Amino acid sequence: MADSLSSAGVKENKLWKGVFAVAGIMTTLVIYGVLQEKIMRVPYGENKEYFKYSLFLVFCNRITTSAVSAGVLLASKKALNPVAPVYKYCLISVSNILTTTCQYEALKYVSFPVQTLAKCAKMIPVMIWGTVIMQKRYKGMDYLIAFLVTLGCSIFILFPAGTDISPYSRGRENTVWGVTLMLGYLGFDGFTSTFQDKLFKGYDMEIHNQIFYTTLCSCALSFTGLVVQGHLLLAVDFVYRHKDCLFDIALLSTVATASQFFISYTIRTFGALTFAAIMTTRQLVSIMLSCMWFAHPLSWEQWIGAVIVFGSLYSKNFLKSGSSRTSTFRTIQNGASSPVKPIP
Repeated sequence: MADSLSSAGVKENKLWKGVFAVAGIMTTLVIYGVLQEKIMRVPYGENKEYFKYSLFLVFCNRITTSAVSAGVLLASKKALNPVAPVYKYCLISVSNILTTTCQYEALKYVSFPVQTLAKCAKMIPVMIWGTVIMQKRYKGMDYLIAFLVTLGCSIFILFPAGTDISPYSRGRENTVWGVTLMLGYLGFDGFTSTFQDKLFKGYDMEIHNQIFYTTLCSCALSFTGLVVQGHLLLAVDFVYRHKDCLFDIALLSTVATASQFFISYTIRTFGALTFAAIMTTRQLVSIMLSCMWFAHPLSWEQWIGAVIVFGSLYSKNFLKSGSSRTSTFRTIQNGASSPVKPIP
């Protein structure tokens, strides 16, 4: 009786942890995605001015995350000293800044639904970087799913609805520059996540230690970039004149920081497979919400592309979970069928 009550308590506790993780990730990242599009594509003020300083968004996001991660390390009485050589943190930081900058800049030329679905194609650059940096080998099914996802993304990008026009360009969404920025985003993002993985495996490193030093380097680099480009004072002047833009940026930085901690909590508690399923669902919700909020029309070809992408990703998660259950069952079966040794 006591064992059954204890088991029920553990299951209920895990259920609430799952609800907490899913709600946290979905809420923060969906708000983050909508705010990105609002800041970069919706004009502010009576003169309809567009915010053009994407590096300033990077700087605000990183300085917020850096401050919070430093606070967590100090509160938990963990060392603030770098575990790995500083240049390795900086390498992740540079790649991460380029990733985020490409992401924000691409929103000037492609809509958020196109950008979000294109992010699903990051499997191919991750596999390429994994082979080059980590010497990983992938199965044929991994390559097939990566191909199907890329095919679906290509269909979604190449066949936009004719009425969805970028505020920065007279052309359709599939402008050469917009697609180039998305390719840059995918390449840099794939390198960032792969090198982060290598850093975790190569050093005994806390997640907050890596977040702190990576974002600290990003703060310095993005601030330098703003000064060199002459955009720092222009960005400050813009948010000073448009208080609603300042509020949007502050909220964007807050949810970006919160999402980092929800992601690490989910992976640590439930594993990467559950996290991947949540992220796939989050991308679908983000696209639907963006289409409703900003009135993005979708062509029938884009619906087909979306079905191919999400169908492939969910199939991958289902196949992995099925194979995991099968291996667990076989282990239990083999253990049960093995002969019992007599007590000496």
